Amino acid sequence: MNITLDKNDEQLTGLLTVHLTEADYAPTVDKQIKEYSKRAQVKGFRPGMVPVGMVRKMYGKGILAEEINKMLGKAVDSYIKENKINLLGEPLPVASNVDFDTDKDFDFSFELGLLPAFELPAELKADLHKVTIDDDTLAQTNEQIARQYGETTNPDESEAGDYLFGKFKKAGEEGEGRTVLLPISKVTGDQAQFIGKKAGDVVTFDLQAAFGNDAASISNFTGLSKKEAEEATGDYEFSVEKVNRTAAPEMNQELFDKVFGPEAVSSQEEFDAKVRETIQSNYDRESEGALNNAIVKQLVENTDIKVPTEFFKKWLVRANEGKLTPEMVEEHYDDYVKELKWSMIRNKVVEEAGLKVSNDEIVNRTLDKIMGQFNMPNMPDEMRESMRSYADQYLKQENGKNYVNEYEAILAEKVLENLRGKVVVTDKPVTAEEFRTLHS
Repeated sequence: MNITLDKNDEQLTGLLTVHLTEADYAPTVDKQIKEYSKRAQVKGFRPGMVPVGMVRKMYGKGILAEEINKMLGKAVDSYIKENKINLLGEPLPVASNVDFDTDKDFDFSFELGLLPAFELPAELKADLHKVTIDDDTLAQTNEQIARQYGETTNPDESEAGDYLFGKFKKAGEEGEGRTVLLPISKVTGDQAQFIGKKAGDVVTFDLQAAFGNDAASISNFTGLSKKEAEEATGDYEFSVEKVNRTAAPEMNQELFDKVFGPEAVSSQEEFDAKVRETIQSNYDRESEGALNNAIVKQLVENTDIKVPTEFFKKWLVRANEGKLTPEMVEEHYDDYVKELKWSMIRNKVVEEAGLKVSNDEIVNRTLDKIMGQFNMPNMPDEMRESMRSYADQYLKQENGKNYVNEYEAILAEKVLENLRGKVVVTDKPVTAEEFRTLHS
């Protein structure tokens, strides 16, 4: 067996060729034919007594092809590992005219995508948006609590403060539109056009004027993306199906217990403080996530990594056969490149920092999730240990897919934690509205 690699450094590709002679595969093929003759069932012969020559004639070509495929797989994998070749995806077989009936020597070629060495940027800077909870944000949250826990009725006509449930679409557009819930109180323009409405009424209005050209408010109400909300100009139609009116619940112990659990708070002051604390905690968590996203984006954009473009496109189509077409790959190619670069950066951090994930970490993380579902984060050690069997069962589901997912999630956290130590992070105070605008 002879293996050669012809590299194209400019294109970051290689052509790996494996040359097989009869001496390479004959012993293994002969052995398999003999083994098969012991098991073969051919009419006119007792089991185990089928002549080897007959088996070779009947099944020899299939056995030859199967053994050569096995030999090729092992040879290519060994060559790549021994020569420490950093590959993109897997080798792609090159079509060849092989005749197993007459040929004795064979040449098989594989296209390789080669990934280059690279260095991470020496210095990264990022802002951590620290949200300050203002009175407006607190009022909005209390409004949500009131809507969730208050008594809801469906009056015949709408008043200020009500919600209109119905269908929303561009004026004159075909179809019934999308189902939305319009909060009249959020309309900063002419609210009167939404008051006194009944089921069956249709309101035609200027969307941007109604919400003061606020893309975030339009996005929240319509479900459009922020970009779509910015571009949604002109008249729109709202077909009213029903009016929702919610009476605010009484501020008493029953409400406190419903929102935060039994006896977690016992007064209006404690309730307000707990609401503020919860909002702050949620924004702090979102801020950390946004910072991590900013770090990933900076690394991908500022790390000089050359990609074997043509090979990558071809590999994406082949690896996702039936799911991706060449046209789809072209359309979303920039996104695929970003994913590839981040994967390479992550792998580099893992290797250089020696990051590992232990089985105990995976099991404990799973147990924490289970305890959270039972709302028992501080479960005694004995009871926690008894729940390990549930965690093990969960991790084994779907052929270990859940185990792999937990492993990847923990590893990703460790990579970002490692990178955070190399980033100059500046705290930047913002309001809740500014944060939503920045990260919507």
